[in-house]
Amino acid sequence: MTTWDGRGLPPVAQARAERFRSSPMRTSLLSVPAAASLESVGFDTVGEVMGCIVERISWASYAGCGLPYGGGYGSAGYAGGMFSSGGVPVQSATSRFSGYGPYVSALNTGYDTALHRMLLEAASLGADGVVGVRLTVERLQGEAREFMALGTAVRARSGTRPAAPFSTELPSTDFAKLVMSGWIPVALQYGLEVAIRHDDYQTRAQAGSGLFNTRNVEVSGYTELVQHTRAAARDKLARKIATAGADGGVISGMSLKMWEIEPSDGHTDHVAEAMVTGTAIAAFGRTASSRAAGGAGTRAGTLTILPTRPTR
Repeated sequence: MTTWDGRGLPPVAQARAERFRSSPMRTSLLSVPAAASLESVGFDTVGEVMGCIVERISWASYAGCGLPYGGGYGSAGYAGGMFSSGGVPVQSATSRFSGYGPYVSALNTGYDTALHRMLLEAASLGADGVVGVRLTVERLQGEAREFMALGTAVRARSGTRPAAPFSTELPSTDFAKLVMSGWIPVALQYGLEVAIRHDDYQTRAQAGSGLFNTRNVEVSGYTELVQHTRAAARDKLARKIATAGADGGVISGMSLKMWEIEPSDGHTDHVAEAMVTGTAIAAFGRTASSRAAGGAGTRAGTLTILPTRPTR
């Protein structure tokens, strides 16, 4: 038995693709109405496809937020400490004061590998793309996590084939609306950001619990952290869409989680992780209404397109 070196399709996926190619059966993850919507725009289902990877992820080179215990000026070059009440910056994962760079790199490797292996399987089936992709991560035993991309491979009733299969999180009904409006998916993209902020005095006072702290009040430090993290994730997604050479993007998902850490006694920080997913899209035709308007717009009431280029 040959040991798989991690490149190309895993042996199990190769065997699954061979069974699909040798069988007239065509399976999918779609409902009957969803499959019908694909057929209405000239696409047929080829089969369900999946890509996955299991990674061990642990904290590496962790350095906290860069703010030392106590008052005065810390190594980050700003006034602060446990008695600080303002001016505490949010540190991005790429900051030299944050040790979350390796963690973010591991997440990117997991998501990218799962998507890549799913598309390899789709290509082996002769598919033109994958619709309704579910991109998930699940904790397994210990520090292991499984990253998985799962979707339905489709093929156009056309003699023209794309250079590589496309991918989209959009369900097949929305995919059909997209095609009818003159757009085609390019690739599922995501923006991921991890950031950290020190819990200064004001943050702890606003978020604290106790007999005499019963007010409903905004925790401004947490608001700043999550706003920064979400905005950075959206910016990364926008850059990926532009790099893909697409004309715009459709955002389909946004998630965020936050947790507390204690790098040292009396020093607490909060970490936020945000992910925004969407589909990079390209215009291949214009509807009658968009031609009348002189632009490349979409049908009213169909999908909201986020353009990355000036309207042509």
